[in-house]
Amino acid sequence: MNHSSKVGFSFGTTSGIITTLGLITGLTASDASKAIIMGGVLTIAFADAFSDALGIHISEESENEHTNKEVWASTISTYFSKLLIALTFLVPLILFSSATALVVSIIWGAILLTLLNYTIYPKNNRWQAVTEHLFIGMIVIVIGFVIGQYIRNAFQ
Repeated sequence: MNHSSKVGFSFGTTSGIITTLGLITGLTASDASKAIIMGGVLTIAFADAFSDALGIHISEESENEHTNKEVWASTISTYFSKLLIALTFLVPLILFSSATALVVSIIWGAILLTLLNYTIYPKNNRWQAVTEHLFIGMIVIVIGFVIGQYIRNAFQ
């Protein structure tokens, strides 16, 4: 995989995991219906993937170090990696209750994040990166939960 595609893939995959988990956690904690949670995941999968792809596109262009082909490789790999990763989180929502789907989604996200970090980091930094990024992912989950609880308590 070339550098530009690797940038897009790693960004899109990470964003797909973390953003989707934060959303699922927050909506589940707010007692949203499965249909609303699934709608949120679909929105992230398509609309937010475009947003992230545009962000990578502009970021890569701003560096003035990449060819047009490299910029577009990052853009396209960001979009499709985020899209596909976010869509995988629909499976637990289809198969299980919201609470069980949340647990399965967190486990699935941790597995994906671990595999991504394990493959892109050199051996001497691999487990440090995995630990650090799983910790950050857990912070996002906790923030999503707290916001969801607040929404449930304040608006229902």
